[in-house]
Amino acid sequence: MLRRLYSPRPGPLIYQACEVVNGRQWVRAANRTSTALHTSKRSLKTPWSTRLNSPVSGRFFTTSQSCLRDKRSQEPQSGQVSQSRFGKASPSATYHPPGPDAAAVASAVDRVLKAFDGLSGIPSEQNTLTALRAIAQIDVRPPPVTADHRPEDAAPETRGPASQLLGLDGQASKAGDAVRPQRTPSQRSQDVADKVSDAAYDILTRPTVVITSRILEVYVKLQARLGKPESLPQILRLYASKPTPKLVSGSIQYVERNPNKADNAVDPAVAQTALDAAIEAKDLEAAIGILENTYSAKAFLRSKLMKKGFLPGLAVTGTPVAIYYAATQLAQLQHSLEPKIATGVAFAGAICYVGFTATIGMVANFTANDQMKRVTWALGTPLRHRWLYEEERAALDKIACSFGFSEEHRYGEEEGEDFMWLREYILSRSMILDAVDLMPGMN
Repeated sequence: MLRRLYSPRPGPLIYQACEVVNGRQWVRAANRTSTALHTSKRSLKTPWSTRLNSPVSGRFFTTSQSCLRDKRSQEPQSGQVSQSRFGKASPSATYHPPGPDAAAVASAVDRVLKAFDGLSGIPSEQNTLTALRAIAQIDVRPPPVTADHRPEDAAPETRGPASQLLGLDGQASKAGDAVRPQRTPSQRSQDVADKVSDAAYDILTRPTVVITSRILEVYVKLQARLGKPESLPQILRLYASKPTPKLVSGSIQYVERNPNKADNAVDPAVAQTALDAAIEAKDLEAAIGILENTYSAKAFLRSKLMKKGFLPGLAVTGTPVAIYYAATQLAQLQHSLEPKIATGVAFAGAICYVGFTATIGMVANFTANDQMKRVTWALGTPLRHRWLYEEERAALDKIACSFGFSEEHRYGEEEGEDFMWLREYILSRSMILDAVDLMPGMN
């Protein structure tokens, strides 16, 4: 219908058209900005552990602005909708795009798993890498907002309580019909991420799959991208202890492995990536599990001894021999003493000098604490223990700084069961969290 209005100022008459749809008037919304805050957390559902899903909570905050400007100059921006009084979408607020298509992702994952199951015998490393990379290519992010999204596309997501109860969207609600809660884009993204994460976990936990260092690296990067570090401790444990399948006389047999062997140590770069993923996800349990299966494992310590301790040990062993040969040559350059006595004097002086200097340097290197922030070694800890477990101490220091207060003057004020457990765990590893004598102003 048309309604005639007279303008208070001299000029032509103004005509406004109002369209009535289902008993409601479509009016121009005031200039409001809306901000939606959603917090959600969903744990990975795996066969080896079950977790409770935290409820998803959402709260909307609306800030009003002045509407004194001419409304005729306010044009709705593309890709933006708002919620009107009766739940109808109107162009004013930011439009939240729908989450990824769960059905399409599930179909893609099922195709990859079906193709991987079709392989006969023991899958090769290349086949496993191809399956993992195919799963990793699945995009679990919500689609970007485009100008093609119209306000009415978001109407089912932005229905108000009055519209849900009274059925003002043009369809009368039937008696006894249950109101189905609409899942938010964040929840749908989490469901898709869980589907992809479970598929990758299912591939690596199959008995016939051999977990190599390349496969482990791809898996850790995938779970870090998805924000799902819950399965990383078990996969890191399987990397060192999973039985190796072998084809013998047409049948598959499994050979046990020694998890403490140096060849089964996790690469430090992969361990660092896994630890960063657990810290970013704020999962203390996963972070400690990753620590115990990487830096604290016997395989990692033996690998460190072979890579970083072999050459220094060889140098320490060969130094006396080299000094004795040098002393013998020096004894031939003098005529005051007999060559035998001169060799002994030169050897004793050189070995004392080298030994004293090397000892001072070794003590200064092993007792340096400039790299320590919160976790330090306890008094009386042997130097060999400090050198072997330095990576573990650095990882615990990083965990404590990430889960505790960021302000330096508030170190040691953390409370809660998890942080108290972390403090006791660090103490059991011959370390101290927030030693008082090393705090600023106490030394």
